Amino acid sequence: MRSGRSHLTELRLSAFAGHRRVVLPLGPFTLFAGPSGCGKSSALRAYEALARLAGGAGVDEAFPDPVGCVPERARPDAQRRRGFRIGCTADGPEGPVRLDVAVQAEPELRIVGERLSANGVVLLETALRDPSRPWVQAAWHTAGQSPVTRAPLPDDRLGTALLPLRVAGKTDGQRRVLAAAEQMVVALRSVFACDPRPDRMRGRVPVGSGRLMSGCDNLAEVLWRTRVECGRRHARLVAAVRARCAGPVADVAAEVLADGTVRAVLDRGDGTRTELGRLGDGELRYLALSLVLLTGPGVLEVDPAGEVPEAMQTLTVLADGLDRGLDPGQRAEVVRLAALMCERGHIRVVGAVSDASGVAEVDGVTVVHLEP
Repeated sequence: MRSGRSHLTELRLSAFAGHRRVVLPLGPFTLFAGPSGCGKSSALRAYEALARLAGGAGVDEAFPDPVGCVPERARPDAQRRRGFRIGCTADGPEGPVRLDVAVQAEPELRIVGERLSANGVVLLETALRDPSRPWVQAAWHTAGQSPVTRAPLPDDRLGTALLPLRVAGKTDGQRRVLAAAEQMVVALRSVFACDPRPDRMRGRVPVGSGRLMSGCDNLAEVLWRTRVECGRRHARLVAAVRARCAGPVADVAAEVLADGTVRAVLDRGDGTRTELGRLGDGELRYLALSLVLLTGPGVLEVDPAGEVPEAMQTLTVLADGLDRGLDPGQRAEVVRLAALMCERGHIRVVGAVSDASGVAEVDGVTVVHLEP
């Protein structure tokens, strides 16, 4: 793969939950804005599902509630089949590459169609020919003696993610298919879906992997690790907490207790240490979101593309309810910090907010307004 980082520029919800024929542009820092019920969470759910499929997960792992993804007014066909369609565009060294996926949710969950294309050329296309068999018929671009190669692929996996195992790469056409598939997979993987849960962050936690969970349940353990391993970023975290949490803050520390558990505290600088359990929900969410924005794949629980150099990958944080529970000052600081880290190329952020007032004016933020 040539130099450059692959990244998503567009999310398409052709028929998904409450969305039909919706195209959502994606920048380095994108916020979906709108009232409850407008589909912000479902858009993030579609993005996360594509990321899981690109990482090799089965369709049942990517869509744990497939019926909930079917548009409400969708009617079953003569065979009682209903489903949904989503897709995305990834830009990178190969130019814009499109992926579109059709999923059957009923009567059984399976991927019934997939198309990978670039510059108007269909590089991979799959279709369900025989519903009684657990596979789809796939055809991928060859551009050799035979223009396409045909073979069955399993109906519970994303064909694009399987291409490196099936395509030899002997012809220019095959190499083009592999390059486009790699660009799409790398752009989609390394996603961290983040929704801090204050009720799970207050207690002491056992020492584990040191990788932050999606709900930030093990915040104390991760703070213990990051404080030791990266003093520079930890200092920035302390500055962020000091700016928007009540009372003086000299440090954000973690302590390993005699029973092997870890607790996190705010060092007030006068000998007083406040356990995080005493903080308000907004303060805990603000602290957790700041930590996420200041760390990376080595700390967050993500599935990086191990076969691709880290310098060519970009971590994407999916943050549902980015402003939930935050006061105006905390929200403004989180948005400012996210914009700064995205500008530096450290991460990409796709989040959801109920109110975009004061956000659109921040440099580097793409606000996409959704309607109920």
